[in-house]
Amino acid sequence: MDEVFAQSKKFFYLPLNEKLKVLRNEKHRGYTPMFDEVLDPDNQVHAGDYKEGYYIGVDVPENDPESEKPFNGPNVWPADGVLPGWRQTMEKFHHEALEVGKAVSRIIALALDLEVDFFDKPEVLGKPIATLRLLHYEDQFSDPAKGIYGAGAHSDFGFITLLATDDVMGLQICKDKDAKPQIWEYVTPIKGAFIVNLGDMLERWSNCMFK
Repeated sequence: MDEVFAQSKKFFYLPLNEKLKVLRNEKHRGYTPMFDEVLDPDNQVHAGDYKEGYYIGVDVPENDPESEKPFNGPNVWPADGVLPGWRQTMEKFHHEALEVGKAVSRIIALALDLEVDFFDKPEVLGKPIATLRLLHYEDQFSDPAKGIYGAGAHSDFGFITLLATDDVMGLQICKDKDAKPQIWEYVTPIKGAFIVNLGDMLERWSNCMFK
């Protein structure tokens, strides 16, 4: 994980013209520039999120029929000469993190009184749309009163998200989105740990037992 953070930093510190050579494609692979996304358009008055990112997914070769499906396809990589060893680090971490995700899914299955391997089925986590997303936040502090956010308020749309953070406090959660006013709390970063976000899809699959 330390190596991933170090390599991630190397990419985001490249000149913009170098990063734009691997701009995100229609399969959601590659670089997303600053302000590319707006997660909370009702409250964000500026161009978008003060963050840049990089998408890496399950690698599906172009000649594989599966690559015709949305979000499936080959990954996009910076040239080896620009960032030696970068691809190998990210591929290894993507594989390891997916195994952690599967382990968490087994805990969730048991909590729902299902068979432990319920989510290991081919149609669920057997062939998952599993995305590794590197994020770099600009040194602009969020100011909700002015509509400025590193990442606007949102819920994740998938099954689960594993968040690995550095030691900079920033992530907030709201335990009851329907409360008025909403109460937002900081999540303390713990080195070497993952924060697990439960997504919209899991809420739906569990009939709102998990929110």
